[in-house]
Amino acid sequence: MLEAIYRVKKRVPASVWKAITAPYWWWYNRARHQVAAVGNPRWRESVRQIRKLRGIHRGERCFILGNGPSLRETDLSLLRDEITFGMLFDEIGFSTSYHVAINTLVIEQSASEIKRLTMPKFITWRGRRWMADDPGTVFLDTDYTPPATFSKDATGRIFEGSTVTYVALQLAYYFGFDEVILIGVDHHFSTEGPANVTVVSEGDDPNHFSPGYFGRGYRWQLPDLEASERAYRLALEAFHAAGRSVVDATVGGRLLVFPKVDYKTMF
Repeated sequence: MLEAIYRVKKRVPASVWKAITAPYWWWYNRARHQVAAVGNPRWRESVRQIRKLRGIHRGERCFILGNGPSLRETDLSLLRDEITFGMLFDEIGFSTSYHVAINTLVIEQSASEIKRLTMPKFITWRGRRWMADDPGTVFLDTDYTPPATFSKDATGRIFEGSTVTYVALQLAYYFGFDEVILIGVDHHFSTEGPANVTVVSEGDDPNHFSPGYFGRGYRWQLPDLEASERAYRLALEAFHAAGRSVVDATVGGRLLVFPKVDYKTMF
């Protein structure tokens, strides 16, 4: 079936093909999930939970932990008394304050690990199939399709910006944090290939903090670093306009969007 579709696609002008397929992708990527939320008590409860968190951390600071290998060179013990957003599981030696997951491949393959986490968990509504029976999950209406926006209201649509870190930044803004410090956002992957293509790990994971994070046999999508940079610039502008800040304390990180700071000087 797919081969037949590709053969047809080659014979149809790109503009025509886009016009023909756009309604399908609109339904598949976005509309069907919105329809599923209508009248759904679990979705309504998530919205109520999110509303309670508006401005709850006004005047405070937080750390957003990426999953990069640089975390192995970072003294994470200094974060035990800090407010933290994490995308890891239990490898760092303590529980982060919040957990965020938006990639459906990650949620599908790691649902059991995510369910064991005891902190508040913010999961894309697309992941409801695997997380609906977890009372600790708060669902978010995240979207990876255009338009690219920075949401100041986490009860509505949240653009994913090709990275879970961008969603965490929008949550941090909504929660009221004055200062956000990024660590472990290496912005570099040794595994190369076209952005967003799904690959299967063939051994230990060299791209993340833990070698077993995307270990052998794990399906994951190659990053779109340029798209995430565009999203990060939107975050920088939003925080700056509100008189707040985002800085990058990643050890050896290659992201150049946010002002760089020395991690150890933050304590």
